[in-house]
Amino acid sequence: MAQKPSIPKGTRDFGPVEMARRNYIFDTIRSVYALYGFQQIETPAMENLSTLMGKYGEEGDKLLFKILNSGDFMRGVTDENIHQDSSNRLATRLCEKGLRYDLTVPFARYVVQHREELTLPFRRFQIQPVWRADRPQKGRYREFYQCDADVVGSDSLLNEVELMQIVDTVFQRFGIRVCIKINNRKILTGIAEMIGQADKIVDITVAIDKLDKIGLDNVNAELRESGLPDEAIERLQPIIQLSGSNEEKLATMRGVLKDSETGLKGIEEVEFVLGTLKNLRNQIEFDLTLARGLNYYTGCIFEVKALDVEIGSITGGGRYDNLTGIFGMPGLSGVGISFGADRIYDVLNQLDLYPETVTTQTQLLFINFGERETAYCLPILAQAREAGIRCEIYPDAAKMKKQMQYANQKQIPFVALAGENEMQEGKVTLKNMETGEQQMLTPEELMGKVKGF
Repeated sequence: MAQKPSIPKGTRDFGPVEMARRNYIFDTIRSVYALYGFQQIETPAMENLSTLMGKYGEEGDKLLFKILNSGDFMRGVTDENIHQDSSNRLATRLCEKGLRYDLTVPFARYVVQHREELTLPFRRFQIQPVWRADRPQKGRYREFYQCDADVVGSDSLLNEVELMQIVDTVFQRFGIRVCIKINNRKILTGIAEMIGQADKIVDITVAIDKLDKIGLDNVNAELRESGLPDEAIERLQPIIQLSGSNEEKLATMRGVLKDSETGLKGIEEVEFVLGTLKNLRNQIEFDLTLARGLNYYTGCIFEVKALDVEIGSITGGGRYDNLTGIFGMPGLSGVGISFGADRIYDVLNQLDLYPETVTTQTQLLFINFGERETAYCLPILAQAREAGIRCEIYPDAAKMKKQMQYANQKQIPFVALAGENEMQEGKVTLKNMETGEQQMLTPEELMGKVKGF
């Protein structure tokens, strides 16, 4: 017996019901982006590896899916290379391309490449899959969709404010209660300076960002392994565990960072964003443990957590002041957010928050009694589609029971029947599959009935 086919771990198939739900997610996010003046672009699934490497930190580089060169990919690679090169160096010999890890770095490449065509500030959104060679687990996939929005060419904190309003609106429409967490990389830099470990800012942020996942003791152990002395780790503890209202925490940190110009600048930025967002419907929290491990963030950073489901971050983002500098265009500021569509899908499933109409595909099925009846129904079918009714005709003149079972299994709410009597009167019998009620109607009456359901 042939082995049953399978798919790679960390990937998923989506059937018609799942796709209807996913399209509801994408369409909702897309419609909110459009309200705020964002324009859609797309970039290739694969990028040159030189575009991707070094942009996500050492851990991110390890999670890049690399694509072997076409043809003889071992050409020019010696035994010495295989045995002595680091894995990353060997990968660059064997691979020129990689699958995109996120949508932000490809977007930065796009901005630089198409700079002369863009009007700044440029507000773009992008809804496409990304790939990460991560360990699959609940809420974490190797292939997943991101729904990004970015503004480049503006330093204004109003961009951060509007992105948080977008987040608030999207989750309000989904009916998901969330907490929006905000921090600032300048504050984290100020903390690193304050404890005398400015050169360890990357190690500190990577470790702190794992607090929710691995706990305080393991974070401290990781900080110790990265070379932080016990004294510096001890000075970090009250900061990591800071509590109170947003205003109280900011006031405390203003005192802690009073000698750090960079840290105080971060405090001011967070105060402005929080002060402008007082009317959000979802809660927003200043969270010092939020670090966002990606190295390119330079200002405000954001993460969104669902309040009623145990799952990781479902949205994230932040300010990156010089991301395009890595591609030869320094000084172009940007800020963006990314909705994790796959995690939002899981949250909506667990909370059963999809509108009933989302998975309703075909609204009306025409029963097939034979060639004459089909010829009579086809113009009515075309008229119904012209009126915006999703309908189909059963392709074969099968037994009535089989056709009705088909309608029930697909949860089609109405069935149209046209036999000798209906054709003589120029009408169609419409059956409501839920109530069993039947009415003989003109085509126009039928369409009004179905559309009004």
